Amino acid sequence: MSGTTATAPLNPARTLATAARVLRQLAHDPRTVGLLLLVPVLLITLLRYVFDGSPRTFDSIGASLLGIFPLITMFLVTSIATLRERTSGTLERLLAMPLGKGDLIAGYALAFGAVAVLQSLLATGLSVWALGLDVMGSPWLLLLVAVLDALLGTALGLFVSAFAASEFQAVQFMPAVIFPQLLLCGLFIPRDQMAPLLEAISDVLPMSYAVDGMNEVLQHTDITGDFVRDILIVAGCALLVLALGAATLRRRTA
Repeated sequence: MSGTTATAPLNPARTLATAARVLRQLAHDPRTVGLLLLVPVLLITLLRYVFDGSPRTFDSIGASLLGIFPLITMFLVTSIATLRERTSGTLERLLAMPLGKGDLIAGYALAFGAVAVLQSLLATGLSVWALGLDVMGSPWLLLLVAVLDALLGTALGLFVSAFAASEFQAVQFMPAVIFPQLLLCGLFIPRDQMAPLLEAISDVLPMSYAVDGMNEVLQHTDITGDFVRDILIVAGCALLVLALGAATLRRRTA
């Protein structure tokens, strides 16, 4: 049975049913909804007034954080939610049904992807039209990068949950997975001004391209080749990590 579950092709009806179940669970968890939708908005608002006397600094950092905040929050919530499914036995019961691992992972990605769109709409809309974030490119391109970053966070959360035995351990993955990317993504200093070794490491980290994509929208009125490269890399990393998440999804909770 496990072989057919692992290798069965994606079934759209089962994937949609999984996504609907995850969204229903989220709707009954107001604290998680608040974390996903309100925390990025509050953080970007706080940042705006931290740099109240230096609006240009807010412009340069705020655009980058519009991509980083969704990635971090989606990573945290997705890793804990998936681990909860595993430790409660729900995951094992689901995989005992005619539900493939791909259906399960795709359902989670679809559900959290829908939340990511809403999260990114709120944060981007607030930043551009209420907080005065000044970007040369289209705000819709900012939204596109923010959504892709949130999907990448979802994919990373699904993947690392396979290696955690408790919610506490899932949270512990943040320093290992998120913080190095945060330090090396170019948010604090341009990547080409880092030590050569650190610059080389940053070149293979997906958050680097998320920040680069946001900066391209900040600085250019038109879609550039670098922007297309950046979003394709972020999207490709998200798909790759989702595939790895499906491959490492374990049936047994013990």
